[in-house]
Amino acid sequence: MIPARYAASRFPAKLMQDLSGKPVILRTYEATVGTKLFDEVYVVTDSEIICDVIRNAGGKAIMSLKEHDCGSDRIAEAVSTMNVDIIVNVQGDEPFTDQESLASVLEVFKEDINREIDLASLMTKITDIEEINNPNTVKVIVDNRDFALYFSRSPIPYPRAKTHTTTYYKHKGIYAFRKRALMDFQRLPMLSLEATEKIEAIRYLEYGKKIKMVETSVSGIEIDTPEDLERAKAAWK
Repeated sequence: MIPARYAASRFPAKLMQDLSGKPVILRTYEATVGTKLFDEVYVVTDSEIICDVIRNAGGKAIMSLKEHDCGSDRIAEAVSTMNVDIIVNVQGDEPFTDQESLASVLEVFKEDINREIDLASLMTKITDIEEINNPNTVKVIVDNRDFALYFSRSPIPYPRAKTHTTTYYKHKGIYAFRKRALMDFQRLPMLSLEATEKIEAIRYLEYGKKIKMVETSVSGIEIDTPEDLERAKAAWK
C-alpha cells in the first residue's frame, strides 16, 4: 500500500512533480510493482488527480473515504475489509524503492515463530553531520536485538561524551505490519510524544508495540523538498 496525500507542508504537490517524464507517485508505484514481491499493490489517496494518474497508467488506486492525519490511518481504512496477513507501507515519495530492502523487511516475519514482532521497518547508517542534525531526517535508536527504542527528529543519541563514537541511523519510511497492529493503530488516539515529533511510528511504541528494525545499505532519495527532487532527477539520469 502506498499512501499518497496531495498536500504536503514542506513541498506542496510533491508527488505530482515530474521525474524524468512521469510523476513521482507513478515512479514509486512502478518501482514497487517491479519488485514482484506482492500479491497486490495499491496507491491509497485523498486526491482524484493522483488516483487518475495511477489508474490511467493501468495501476490500482483506492480513494480514501475519510480525512486522515497519517499514512497508517489511510492504509488501515483501505485494508479493513481485506483478507490479508502482512501489509507493507511504501512511502509515495520514494521512487527509488528497491527489491532488496523490501525483501529484507518481509523476511523478519518468516523468522518470527513466536509472533513477537508487530511491525518491521528499515534503517540506514548516516554519517553526514548536516543530515544527522536535519529535522527532516528521522533518526532511530535500537536495543541489542534491533527493536526500536525511540524515533526522533533530533540527533539521537546526543553525543555528550565527545570521546565516544556512536552510529547514527536514519529511519526509512517503509513499514511492514501485521494487520492486527495496523488496525490497533487506527483506533488508538495520538499521544503527546507522537504529537510533538510528528512521527507516526512513535504511536506504536507508546502503546507497547514491538518494531523490528532492519539495517539496509540502500539509502535511496526521499523527496521532501525541491532540492531533493533535483537530486532525484540527477540520480535517475
